[in-house]
Amino acid sequence: QVHDHSRRLLRSQLGMGICFSRRPSAASAPGQEEVLFFPDPAMPCYRALYGKPCRRANCKYTHELTSLVRLLLEIRKARRTLVVCVFTITCTEIADEIVAAAKERGVKVRVITDDVKMDDQGSKAFDLKAKGIRVRHDHNSLSHMHHKFAVVDNKTLLNGSFNWTRGAVLNNRENVVISHNPALVRAFCGEFNKLWALYGG
Repeated sequence: QVHDHSRRLLRSQLGMGICFSRRPSAASAPGQEEVLFFPDPAMPCYRALYGKPCRRANCKYTHELTSLVRLLLEIRKARRTLVVCVFTITCTEIADEIVAAAKERGVKVRVITDDVKMDDQGSKAFDLKAKGIRVRHDHNSLSHMHHKFAVVDNKTLLNGSFNWTRGAVLNNRENVVISHNPALVRAFCGEFNKLWALYGG
């Protein structure tokens, strides 16, 4: 059963109607940190995720505010810049949010990933490049660009063990810390800019 309080919360947060039913944890705010833990019980209902009513009688996808949905919400908040520095991206829902940030909201998006993982089955790196997203990678097959972080609008850090893959969403014990700590944000932005310059050749 979907409670009225949750409906109002989710309308204001997601613009998704009333599909997600579990009351979310308190959203992170400046000076606060939040931790997301994986695995999730299921992938999110795609129609509900993008504001469309779910008409399935027995939908096998989750209608809850899961860790993945919370991560997508943070990416969806991007209005100016989004930098992503992750070992691999195969999760369609995350890739779609990255593209939406650039194409629908005009966000300046840059992505760094690992050179070896770009060629993995299901990798979204070339899809992102094909859609106009700037993507760079390391140039050393003997070592890995193994970071897993993103910074939204130079003020929100998303960082943890979580690989941006469907397998990590559903199977792995993973975490993402959402932080607004200015010192941490500056440090990770500095690391991103250093690697962006390093991998520019």
